[in-house]
Amino acid sequence: MSDESHNEFPLSDLELHFSDDYLYFGDLVNPPERSDREAGAIWELLSLKQGSSVLELGCGYGRIANRLAEKGARVTGLDISPTLLKKAESDAAERRVDVDYVLGDMRSLPWRDRFDAAFLWYSTFGYFNEADNERVLHEAASSLKKGGRLLIDQHNRFVPPHDRSPTCEIVQRNDDLRIDILNYDGLIDRGNCERIVVRNGCVRRTRRSTRYYGFSEYGRMLRSAGFETVEAYGQEGGEFTSCGPRLVVVAYK
Repeated sequence: MSDESHNEFPLSDLELHFSDDYLYFGDLVNPPERSDREAGAIWELLSLKQGSSVLELGCGYGRIANRLAEKGARVTGLDISPTLLKKAESDAAERRVDVDYVLGDMRSLPWRDRFDAAFLWYSTFGYFNEADNERVLHEAASSLKKGGRLLIDQHNRFVPPHDRSPTCEIVQRNDDLRIDILNYDGLIDRGNCERIVVRNGCVRRTRRSTRYYGFSEYGRMLRSAGFETVEAYGQEGGEFTSCGPRLVVVAYK
């Protein structure tokens, strides 16, 4: 029997997971052309325009936020990792865009009725227990103006590695390796990742657990958080199919 408490990791584990090693391999996993394409999809899905105020929760090293700023949005990015935020600020300076980067926890946001849109991209939603995940949605809703939009992108739980779990994914840069051992617990719909980094002769291990929600669950939670309409899309805004890799949800306040 699975116990969800075994899959709840403290914030310190997330901070370790999203640190310098994450940044070191980042452009191999998400090359610039992919980030360009995804930023364009987010722009369309959220109906953004010049001057739109946008909040990214879990912004990482700014690969999406800085691109949206280049398109003319007024962007705020929040993340728990000082290392990733420092890189985001450096990249924003190189691109000559102004993005407000904030160190913080998405479960407790300082803004109320501030943004036209907010988003969590690349499976950034679901790191916490059920109550805290729903709290993130309530905080996001409170940060939005009336009529604001919230976008969530996550792995489609209908296509986890059911029959071949655990799986192993390897990323290599020169002689350095990032090895992800992935397994899916279908009883509680959580994907778990143990990451082993071999870099400069040292070995480091971190772990992460993500709750995968279905569209009906999103509908219930988002309406409870104060959203009126919820729509489903597939990868980068395409049509959702049960065999597609991503579920993208857009909710309207």
